[in-house]
Amino acid sequence: MSDHAPDDAALRDAMHRVRTEIGKAVVGQDGTVTGLLIALLARGHVLLEGVPGVAKTLLVRAFSRSLGLDTKRIQFTPDLMPGDVSGSLVYDARTGEFEFRAGPVFTHVVLADEINRTPPKTQAALLEAMEERQVSTDGVTRPLPEPFLVAATQNPIEHEGTYLLPEAQLDRFLLKLVVDVPGRDAELAVLRRHADGFDPRALEAAGVQQTVSPREILAAQRAAAAVTVADDVLGYVVDLARATRESPSVQLGVSPRATTGLLAAAKAWAWLSGYPAITPDHVQTMLVPTWRHRIRLRPDAEIEGVSVDAILTSIQQQTRVPL
Repeated sequence: MSDHAPDDAALRDAMHRVRTEIGKAVVGQDGTVTGLLIALLARGHVLLEGVPGVAKTLLVRAFSRSLGLDTKRIQFTPDLMPGDVSGSLVYDARTGEFEFRAGPVFTHVVLADEINRTPPKTQAALLEAMEERQVSTDGVTRPLPEPFLVAATQNPIEHEGTYLLPEAQLDRFLLKLVVDVPGRDAELAVLRRHADGFDPRALEAAGVQQTVSPREILAAQRAAAAVTVADDVLGYVVDLARATRESPSVQLGVSPRATTGLLAAAKAWAWLSGYPAITPDHVQTMLVPTWRHRIRLRPDAEIEGVSVDAILTSIQQQTRVPL
């Protein structure tokens, strides 16, 4: 990797090569890989929802390895304490003083596995890290490394012994990606790899290689943030947001943070697609994954089986698109 500042095209090519590297370990999850790349470029975080066994953990590990980023996994359990996530002060008998012992959140990519299995107090330990990219303990603020991304997983079916994520925490996730069971051909390819001796714990043996450096990732983030947007497209985002608040099926529509999140995600997608400015198509593509976890339905709508994704799709179809 060159020491010279790479241009946009070189950065974009490098980010696209991440897909190829991840594909050496994970099959049939191209949409989720793209979502992770968009979240990274937009400096956001991702909530991965899917049943057990669809390679959520493997996907995040392969993603981190292809980017050359350190990653740590936190298995969230009912007895996990906030200090187990962010770190805590520990008494050193040799010096007679307390010293800070950093928690697993001090890394580039945090895999928060089954985040809804731990109580809200421990879930909240991630809030400052996700929003401020720092940890405050005993009056001392410690910055987290850059780039920094939290990828949290949860099971959409098993609710026994789980704790719903509060709206304030959900709002900190830029995207909620649904990791589906792969199609028949993809599942057959997975089975063939395992029949040939593939070990999901040995990514190096699978040939997953680093394609970009952390410095290049930061440059790509700056390039994505520099994508321009016209006033009429900004107005389109605001009109979509207001429509969620006025929908008869919605109890709680999206917040202004959600509009800035959609803007950031659309910028990242536009840059990754080679566009110098956002179009309404970019906004429409990112609408559902950026807002599906930020809307609360009315109880009667839930009883009727209305889904948030369907409401967002309907709002998109009914909102005037700028020419």
